[in-house]
Amino acid sequence: MTVLSASSPLGRDETRFVATRTRAAAVVAALAVTGAAVAVTVATSPPATAGPGTVVVSENFTSGSLPAGWNAVDGAWKVENGRLYGTSASSGENNKVTFGRHLDDFRLEATMRFESVSATTRWASLGIDVPANGATPWWIATMRSGTTAANGLEFAQRTTANAWVVTNTASAPYAAGTGRDVRVAVEVHGNQARWIFDGREAMRTNSLQRSANGVQALFVNGGTVSYDDVIVTELAPNGYIRPEGSPFTVIAHRGASAAAPENTLVAQEIARRGGADWIENDVQPSKDGIPFILHDSTVDRTTDGTGSIRNLTAAQIKALDAGSWFGPHYVGERVPTLAEQLADLRTRGGNLLVEIKGRHTRDEVATIIRVIRDEQMMGRVFIQSFEVDALRYTYELAPELPLGLLRSSLDADPVAIAKELHLTAYNPDGNALLGRPEVVAPLHAAGVAVMAWTMDSAGLWQRLERIGTDAIITNRASELVGWNSAFVQRPDARPTVEITSPANGARLDRAQSPVIAVAATNADTVTVTLDGGKSAVGRKLDLVKLTAGRHTISTEVTGPEGTATATSTFTVTVSQAGLGYLLLTSGADPAAINTMTVKLAHAQYAELATYVDRQAGRLVPAEAASVIAADARTLALK
Repeated sequence: MTVLSASSPLGRDETRFVATRTRAAAVVAALAVTGAAVAVTVATSPPATAGPGTVVVSENFTSGSLPAGWNAVDGAWKVENGRLYGTSASSGENNKVTFGRHLDDFRLEATMRFESVSATTRWASLGIDVPANGATPWWIATMRSGTTAANGLEFAQRTTANAWVVTNTASAPYAAGTGRDVRVAVEVHGNQARWIFDGREAMRTNSLQRSANGVQALFVNGGTVSYDDVIVTELAPNGYIRPEGSPFTVIAHRGASAAAPENTLVAQEIARRGGADWIENDVQPSKDGIPFILHDSTVDRTTDGTGSIRNLTAAQIKALDAGSWFGPHYVGERVPTLAEQLADLRTRGGNLLVEIKGRHTRDEVATIIRVIRDEQMMGRVFIQSFEVDALRYTYELAPELPLGLLRSSLDADPVAIAKELHLTAYNPDGNALLGRPEVVAPLHAAGVAVMAWTMDSAGLWQRLERIGTDAIITNRASELVGWNSAFVQRPDARPTVEITSPANGARLDRAQSPVIAVAATNADTVTVTLDGGKSAVGRKLDLVKLTAGRHTISTEVTGPEGTATATSTFTVTVSQAGLGYLLLTSGADPAAINTMTVKLAHAQYAELATYVDRQAGRLVPAEAASVIAADARTLALK
């Protein structure tokens, strides 16, 4: 993590932190221990019972004044023309307005527009966790007007020492600039969050330090920014389920086990630097009951010793060399205890997916949980195991810990076992999952994530992504991080469609002959209807035969990535010129045309209608006569 001095501008290029992957409706917990609670003295929206899907805040600023419960902490804030405007006079002023209430799991979204900025480095932010009185520390999701810069988007904290901690940076696909509306959102699950720019995830963090009472906020720095359609929605707590379009959660199997000796602190460090969201390791007890990080039941394969781990004391295990077997530059690496591993994650960053390896008694599971509590890591540890009893004990002792059931083959009913064991995730062998991809959807519907092990190739990752897998446990975590980056930057393959003619809202008279035109992308099929009846792209609309009034064209396109629809409503208007066109193109007897045009010229619309009714099917074709008479009577009423 990069710490900037109090005088440093937010996210300087030379001090920015390397951006981590992107993805998920959440995944991972946090980089540091939750910060101390900050007293809130300014009233915000009153507490209310809420739950997943509840809209806690919805504001479009139509009242003309700052909404009740919104606190303009500093800077100039005003409501005008249905938008909230915030102005910061200089780059040194981080002006803010707070609102909402404390939520652990929520989505904050808004339409943002830079009205003017002193430089493209100036920014506006969505406040993720901000004391209602605006005091530090607070966390923000930031967007610069020069959004395509490497640090165009950021997650950052302002500390109590008024220093910046920029944990994650990314660039957006285009520059926000000035005068352009951009729809942005941030989804927060505890200590993790993801930055969403115009509907697509751009960045993720697992580094938030949450307070006990921070609320939401909007910020402006070095310019004037307007906000509209601010919505805060409470989310379900399981942020491990991957939202559509977001990349995988990356779980480093036994740390960076392809690059360093597995289950060691150096493997953990390499995986962390490579951008993994979680470290996956195995825990087993020594003879004297100390939980150690080791996969095998013996120390033979991964150390210079021999024997079962359960027959060796902690002192004997700590004396073993756990690195030389992998390579000479790892000589002297030790088998870490669970406490040592958690302490490293707490202080240096990261989260642990810990597998309780082999059969454990209830007391042994209790020891593991006690270590996690003592290391203040309950919010950043996920427990998984093949052993059902170990998961049952964990739930009895610490129901707040997320649980994952490891499976080599799939259960007949994964949803049923997930409910029985209170699972947060169902973690099958990836190849078994690919054999029954249909289990993913019902697990998601039940609120259960799917984490596949141990998948190490791009081909398998692609197949698992297509079936909706949420997380990948892999020996090649850094490669998967790179694959995720490419996934996020891929062109949008979802179909789009727009009816370009007739334009929506067009008013057309009888003399016009528009052609139905549709612009579509990523589409294999295009269907068009006119007033519910089948039509086609390229069809010339004969407005002589349509009734006066509103008509609707609808289109639906389908492609490999889904469907898209569009509608366009146009109005056939009645006018003297349009009626004249009807008369001249009606195919009526010339004498009848002459009589009708004379009446039209003298605005004798009622007489014209009566005459046409009499001549319908005689001097005037019946179909044309009905339209002429109807339009003439409409004009007679004007």
